[in-house]
Amino acid sequence: MNSLNPIDDAPQMTVWGSAAPARPTPGAPIGVFDSGVGGLTVARAIMDQLPQEKIIYVGDTANGPYGPLPIAQVRANALRVMDDLVDSGVKALVIACNTASAAVLRDARERYTRKYGIPVVEVIQPAVRRAVAATRNGQIGVLGTAATIASRAYEDTFAAAPHLAIRSEACPEFVEFVERGVTSGPELLEIVERHLAPIQESGADTVILGCTHYPLLTGAISYVMGESVTLVTSSEETAKDLFRALTNLNLLRDESEPPQHEFVATGHPESFERVARRFLGPEVSRVTQAKNFAESFPTASLAVVPERRQEATRTVLNPTETARTHSDESPGRHLPGDSR
Repeated sequence: MNSLNPIDDAPQMTVWGSAAPARPTPGAPIGVFDSGVGGLTVARAIMDQLPQEKIIYVGDTANGPYGPLPIAQVRANALRVMDDLVDSGVKALVIACNTASAAVLRDARERYTRKYGIPVVEVIQPAVRRAVAATRNGQIGVLGTAATIASRAYEDTFAAAPHLAIRSEACPEFVEFVERGVTSGPELLEIVERHLAPIQESGADTVILGCTHYPLLTGAISYVMGESVTLVTSSEETAKDLFRALTNLNLLRDESEPPQHEFVATGHPESFERVARRFLGPEVSRVTQAKNFAESFPTASLAVVPERRQEATRTVLNPTETARTHSDESPGRHLPGDSR
C-alpha cells in the first residue's frame, strides 16, 4: 500500500512484503482515524448505531493537530495512517477529521475504494446534509480548523444549495483545549465568545461544528450561541452513511460475539487515554500496546515502534516514517446523495 505515489495502479505488495489487501469481508474491523481524540465522537456514534461492528481507532497524535499544517502534509499524514489501517485488514475507512476529509477524500477513494473495494466515509457531507435540513432562516455558520476553513470544502459542498448564506470562522485554539482535556472554564469561554462573535452577527440559526473535536465543547458553544441556535455535528450522520455503505456492499458483521475495539495513539498516549475513557467509558478498557497490535495485525506498520518511542510511552504505535509527497489539488464536493 505504501507507494510513494498517492495514486499508483501498479504496486501489489506493501513495503513490509505482505500481499496487497484482499477484498473486504464482513468480519473485518472498521478503521476510524483522526489527528487526535476528536474522532472519538464519530466512533461513539458508530458504536451506538452499529454495535456489532469492531473498530480500530487511530489517533495520529504524533503528527496532530492537523489544522495548522499545510494541506500537502495533512494528505501525507492521512494516507500514511489509512495505508496502515488497510494493511491491518479493515473493511471500511472513516476519515473522522474534517481537515483530513477536505485534504484527502478524492485520493483516498481512488486509492482504496476503486482499487480494493474498501468504502471511505468522511464527515463534511453528512454535516452539510444535516445543516440544510435544520436551518430555518437560511443563515448557517461553520466553525473549523484553519486548514478546513482555508480549503473552502464546506462552501464547495454548500454550492449545491445557493439559497443559503454561509459564514465560516477558523477556531484553531479549540482543538488544543480538547486535546488537553479542558472543556469548560473562563479561559475557554473567553476564546469561544471571541470566535463566535462573527457567527452571531451573521444571524445564523444553525452552526456546524466543523471539526470532530468541537462536539466535546458543545456546552461552552451552546452557552455562547444560545438555545435557539441548532448545533450540527457530523457524528450521527457519518455513522448513518457508514451503515448504508456496509449494507450496500453486504459487509455488515453478523457475528454474535461482542466486538473488541482497538485504540491506538501514534504519540504520547496519556491525554488521549484520559479523554477517551472519559468520553467512551468502559469501551476503552485498555489502550493497545505495540506488541499486542503486532500479534493481531503483523503486516501493519503501526506495529513497528522505534525503541526511542517505546521508552517514552508504553502505548505508542507509530506509523512508518516513509516520506511521501502529494499534490495540493482539493477534492470536489457535492451535497449528499451522490454515490462517491
